[in-house]
This record gives sequence, structure tokens and C-alpha cells, in this order.
Amino acid sequence: PAAAAAPLPEEDCMKLNPSFVGIALSSLLAIDLWASKRLGVCAGEGSAWGSARPLMKVIEVSGHGIPWLLGTFYGLWHSDSSAAREVLLNLLFALLLDLVMVAVVKGLVRRPRPTHNKMDMFVTISVDKYSFPSGHATRAALVCRFVLRHLVLAVPLRVLVVLWALIVSISRVMLGRHNMTDVLFGLLLGYALYGVVEHCWLSPATAPALFALW
Repeated sequence: PAAAAAPLPEEDCMKLNPSFVGIALSSLLAIDLWASKRLGVCAGEGSAWGSARPLMKVIEVSGHGIPWLLGTFYGLWHSDSSAAREVLLNLLFALLLDLVMVAVVKGLVRRPRPTHNKMDMFVTISVDKYSFPSGHATRAALVCRFVLRHLVLAVPLRVLVVLWALIVSISRVMLGRHNMTDVLFGLLLGYALYGVVEHCWLSPATAPALFALW
């Protein structure tokens, strides 16, 4: 009788039978790319909502790091209250931490921007050619938590802060800048970074030299 066929090597069996996790991740990635492209309704002037693109770009600037850094420096320069300076110094620390962490993750993951993105963003650096995570979403979540925790605001203003964070995040997909997973991870990262800021809170007792500068 003919010799029985030799069994396939284990690694070949694995190739012929891809894991459920691998299939699931590939499917989720495909859904992410497809849905993000469908939701990029302001990605260009000729897109479905192309007329709203200028408004989306204004929202984009409102979540950019430079206006927030400049505004924080301005507040520190003109503040005459020790309590206000403490809050502003920690906001500055939060913004710088956000910039560093987003740049590190982008440099490690190196996920390209969506193919339908138009590279006309406001003030970019080299690492901004990568998409994961969304720095705007990270900053929006971080600033939102910070403001709600450390500023005394009326309820309508608190609602506006939350809406701003959500609109900034959604606009990233609508403009075609990011995929949905970039934004979702960015929101989670920003939420977590606020915990780091609270844990490392700077005060005259913990950082006297820093406060002496102001």
C-alpha cells in the first residue's frame, strides 16, 4: 500500500489555519478604513459636505497645540494669583506631556494618514505625517478633564467644554485626517494622561524652583 502522506509541519498548519484573533483584527481594520472613508465628508472641497470644510478647519485650529501653549504662556505672564499660576503651570505641563507622548506613539506605530486626507493642516512637524493616535483627540480629552476639574464653571459652560472635545474629535474623521481608531485611542490616551498630571501635580511645595520663575 502507498505510504501515508506525511503530516504538514506545524508552521504550515498555522499558515493554513489563521487564528481567530488575526482574522478578527484584520476585519476590524478593514471596517475602520471603510467607515472612516465614508465619514470623511469634509475631506475636500468636492466632498459631500465640502462647503463645511472651512468651519471644520477652524475647529481643527481650536484643538491645535500651538494656540493652547501660547494661551497658557500668556495667562502665566499676566497672572497675579498664586492659585491661578499653579493651575496654569500644571496645564502647561499637561500640554507638553501630551505633545511628547503623542509624538512617541506616532513614531513607534507609524500608521500613515488616510489616503483621502488633504495635507493642508495648520503648522505640522515631521511626525505629523503619521496618523495614530490623533493628537487633537488626545489634547481635547486631556484639556476637557483638566478644565472640568480645576475651573469653576456654570453647567452650560461645562456642557460646552464637553461638546467642544467631542466636536474636535469627530472633525478629525470628517476632515479625513484620521481613521476612527486613531481618534478613539487618542481620547483614551488623553483621558489617561490627565491621571498622570494629577499624580505628578506641581505645587510650590513639590517644585519650588519652578514656581520661583513666575
